[in-house]
Amino acid sequence: MDVLVLIGRILFVALFLSSGVGHLTQTEQMAQYAQFKGIPAPKPAVFASGVLLVLGGLSVLLGVWADLGALLLFIFLLPTAFLMHAFWKETDPQAKQTEMISFNKDVALAGASLMLFAFFSYVGSDLGLTLTGPLFNL
Repeated sequence: MDVLVLIGRILFVALFLSSGVGHLTQTEQMAQYAQFKGIPAPKPAVFASGVLLVLGGLSVLLGVWADLGALLLFIFLLPTAFLMHAFWKETDPQAKQTEMISFNKDVALAGASLMLFAFFSYVGSDLGLTLTGPLFNL
């Protein structure tokens, strides 16, 4: 079971770590897109979201307070779905479809992150192949 959970953690965080690195290395370009989407203070928002992605991803990957890492990913994902992928505002059918897919992906990943938070918090130190136990105890 421990190895399966480790493999799942690796697969789960690959998206977040690569995206977080992109946020931190391509801040200008991403800030322009965030500004287009109406995000206030887009450059600091892109940088802060990149930090959330990297910290949350590394935490889940390495098993260092993995519950907190999953919570950080949830905190990133749910607002991002509504702020960056507001498909209901789109009038072009193709853009609407693209934003709806991204919105649904973010909401689904937010749900998975919330479940991981509960899982890591509940199972605690019984889950092997982590560097620390959970920060929270459910």
